[in-house]
Amino acid sequence: QVRLVESGGGLVQAGGSLRLSCAASGTIFSINTMAWYRQAPGKQRELVARISSGGSTSYADSVKGRFTISRDNAKNTVALQMNSLKPEDTAVYYCYAFLRGDYWGKGTLVTVSS
Repeated sequence: QVRLVESGGGLVQAGGSLRLSCAASGTIFSINTMAWYRQAPGKQRELVARISSGGSTSYADSVKGRFTISRDNAKNTVALQMNSLKPEDTAVYYCYAFLRGDYWGKGTLVTVSS
């Protein structure tokens, strides 16, 4: 079992920055992919960014150049640095991990005001 706990959400003005963090605990040896997803009101959950155990990253087109995902394998954490935030980035952000199955955090709300 893997437990994921997100932190760092909140309210920010457009153009501002936030940093989300996710701590993994439990049977976490050799977690492969970790990622951040988001779900805006009335919309489907979408992939924001993901990072492999080796550090390879990929991003949704809508956040490229603004968001950066990073990972500390020793501490079993993954972070999402979000810069130049836009109102359309408002969503609940979920941490995700794959380890012989899908694991999700409970989510953290990010609200970007115009």
